[in-house]
Amino acid sequence: MFSLRAATRGVSGLRAFSTTRMLQSELAYQVFGPENGQAVRDPILILHGLFGSKQNNRTIGKALARDLKCQIFALDLRNHGQSFHAPEHNYGAMAEDVQEFIQQQKLDKCVLIGHSMGAKAAMAVALRAPERVSALIPVDNAPVNAALKSDFPKYVRGMQKIEAEKVSKQSDANKILEDYEESLPIRQFLLTNLIRSEEDNTLKFRVPLSIIGGSLDRMADFPFKESDNLQYNGPTLFVRGTRSKYVSDDTVPAIKKFFPNAQIADVEAGHWLISENPEAFRQGNGLLPTIINSMLCLHHIYSGREVFGVDIIGTHIIGVDRWSRDFRV
Repeated sequence: MFSLRAATRGVSGLRAFSTTRMLQSELAYQVFGPENGQAVRDPILILHGLFGSKQNNRTIGKALARDLKCQIFALDLRNHGQSFHAPEHNYGAMAEDVQEFIQQQKLDKCVLIGHSMGAKAAMAVALRAPERVSALIPVDNAPVNAALKSDFPKYVRGMQKIEAEKVSKQSDANKILEDYEESLPIRQFLLTNLIRSEEDNTLKFRVPLSIIGGSLDRMADFPFKESDNLQYNGPTLFVRGTRSKYVSDDTVPAIKKFFPNAQIADVEAGHWLISENPEAFRQGNGLLPTIINSMLCLHHIYSGREVFGVDIIGTHIIGVDRWSRDFRV
């Protein structure tokens, strides 16, 4: 069993490996972990954001599996990647999918990491089934109802135009998308969803654009209200981009209402943390080292060392509360 209290210790003969599987009618996923199965921590589930997939989390998955000696499950949420398409696309449905995945994989407890849409889905799972979540790391989203940036409807329109034009080259798709998004890294991220049609050899998107486009308002919502009196009291780290507005200071009261033990870490990036600045991510100013070192920080806090305002490899944890020594994970 994994414990955030447990000191990291060397385990010989381990190296990260990965396999890709798909449940018969449920979520597609890729798993990374110690080859001989000697995991020493609870598994980690990584949930991607809107228009993302498990493919986006292969690098972080391999690194976390190697460094933390645990299994990492990178999931494709419904209507994304290789997972099933369904007309219902909201956080309640996504949380139910993830809970079913946890049950089918026979996982006792797991750490949940989610970005954007995946962050709200992870929060929903933690509030619905707190006994199954040993730690929670939402990345650049907050438990509030907030209008999505106008970029997302624009992206859907651009992607629909690409399909309507029946292009056969990715360069042509990128050219069309330039009218809807000027950032090359973001265009490249969106274009990772392109697949080639077997019928006419043209490019189309594997995400159901009509369903996604019709669900954008629901992606802005959070499925629970503060009056619901639901809480997840486990270790929680909110990671936010300093150039993003999704986790503003105004959302902190709601964060603390749902997640009393939450900390907030600022990362020099926008909303698309990895896609916008992959070099900074690899060099240590982004999400991966934040997660690893934050887990170690939580271990120190639990062990009785009161940590306040800790600097973590280019990241600053703010508003750190004192953690109860009686808290178990």
